[in-house]
Amino acid sequence: MPLRTDIPVYRPDLYSASAIRDTYPHYAALRELGPVVWLSKHKVYALPRYAECRQVLLDDDTFASSGGVGLNPVANRVGQGTTLFSDGEDHARRRSLLAHRLTPRALRTMKDTVDQQAAAVAEDAVARRTVDAVEVATALPMSVVPDLVGWPQQGREHLLRWAGATFDALGPLNCQAARTLPASLGMMRYARAVVRDRSALDGSMGHDLLLAADEGRIMPAECATMMIDYLAPSLDTTISAISSALYLFALHPEQWRLLKADPDLVPKAVNEVVRHQSPIRAFSRTATRDTELAGSAIPKGSRLLVLYGSANRDPLEWDDPDTFDIRRDAARQLGFGQGTHGCAGQGLARMETSAILRALVERVDRIETTGPPEWALNNVIHRLERLPLELIPA
Repeated sequence: MPLRTDIPVYRPDLYSASAIRDTYPHYAALRELGPVVWLSKHKVYALPRYAECRQVLLDDDTFASSGGVGLNPVANRVGQGTTLFSDGEDHARRRSLLAHRLTPRALRTMKDTVDQQAAAVAEDAVARRTVDAVEVATALPMSVVPDLVGWPQQGREHLLRWAGATFDALGPLNCQAARTLPASLGMMRYARAVVRDRSALDGSMGHDLLLAADEGRIMPAECATMMIDYLAPSLDTTISAISSALYLFALHPEQWRLLKADPDLVPKAVNEVVRHQSPIRAFSRTATRDTELAGSAIPKGSRLLVLYGSANRDPLEWDDPDTFDIRRDAARQLGFGQGTHGCAGQGLARMETSAILRALVERVDRIETTGPPEWALNNVIHRLERLPLELIPA
């Protein structure tokens, strides 16, 4: 059977402000067009369905990350030397340097501390009663991640802005990316200063990286990029998941009642939140050879856009995909990626999100919105900017 070359074309801009704020109608339109769709605005093959996204994520020999996962050449050049922009033995070497920090055993040693911090966040939120969901969602990751990565106290007030900018830069070279580029570069300057001054906290990931450089296992220049590798994803994605969870439970009080009746549903709830509101919109890959995908010819050097948020709502894979249901088995959701590039910090993200949900389930009878949601403008991260809530105490 000959390969298809008449790939359907989608002309709207997936990265316009309106599309960023309300992407799901675009995803639905793309899925209707087919498994592979040409985005004329960005000159990239979009993959809106689950099967093809998963196939690409599991085949990094054919669909490489080493050419960059962004949609513009500036970010793909600047990002060279990071774990995200590597494949094969190089990727495995980078991951192995810090893998011991994020194993289930290592995370278990942090669990009591994370649970205590989550309880403190929940108690403070319930005492105030009227809160911003994003502020609540930010508190726990910001109390856990910077210490784990090893950032010195000075300069931490910029980390959230810098982390968001790092993701923004991975979109197309649009106004959004250009506006946040200085902040993205600011984070790199800060990280290089931490390495130069050897000011990473003792016993942290950053400290491990400095020792690895001393021993010749990595180049000193890699220390800064690898510290950013583990900071930016560990903040924004988790903040997205926690704030989305609060939003979804406010919209669906019957689901909150289910969780209160059976807190053992928390792990399923986390997967369902990440499926329904995927924190990462999309990353790209590059075809290393002439290949085919779902019967469509993909020439060598082509860039493909893995649409996590669309795949996780694909009706070919999920029953009633737009419905939020914490009883669903959503363990196969792609929100944390798959394969060798699966999110290294997903165990920590799950722990933090679970800890907040358990702490709130004990203390909150109902979650109610008191105003409309405001979605953040970011090329890559899908998350709320602000959401006023009222937490009705149990």
